[in-house]
Amino acid sequence: MEEGYMRQALALAEQCLAGGDVPVGCVIAAPDGTVIGRGRNRREERGLATAHAEVEAIAQACRAVGSWRLTGCALYVTLEPCPMCAGAILNARIDRVWYGAREEKTGCCGSVVNLFAEGFPYRAAVRGGLLEEESRALLQRFFRQRREI
Repeated sequence: MEEGYMRQALALAEQCLAGGDVPVGCVIAAPDGTVIGRGRNRREERGLATAHAEVEAIAQACRAVGSWRLTGCALYVTLEPCPMCAGAILNARIDRVWYGAREEKTGCCGSVVNLFAEGFPYRAAVRGGLLEEESRALLQRFFRQRREI
C-alpha cells in the first residue's frame, strides 16, 4: 500500500523535470486511503521559495477536507522534508510521514536535525527509505542533466 502512494509521488516528481525544478513529488492519503492531496516542486516554475511539493499537497488536502487539521493522514514524499516542510507537516497535524531519499543538506527527519523528535505538542511517525533507490535515481538524473547544460 505505501509503495503505491510513493509511486504516485514519484510520477509527480517526474513532471518537475520538464520545468527545470528539482524532482520532488508528494501525495497525502486520508485515513480511509483516499488520496486527498498531491504536489510537486514548482519553485522554478512559480518563482516562489515556498512552492515545495509538501506545501502544495498540504494545501490541496486541507481544501479537500475543509480544515487545516489533517489528523489521521499520511504523507508520502520522494525526498526528506526540509525545515519549512517539516514545520508545515507538524502544523497540519499529519500522523505519518514516509520519504524516499535522504537530504543530507537540509533534511529534517534526521539528516541534519529531526524536527519530529523535538518537544512540539504534536508529532508524526516518520519512516525513510521507501522506494529510496527510485527517488535517488530520479534526483541523480536531474542533477546529471543540469551539469551537462
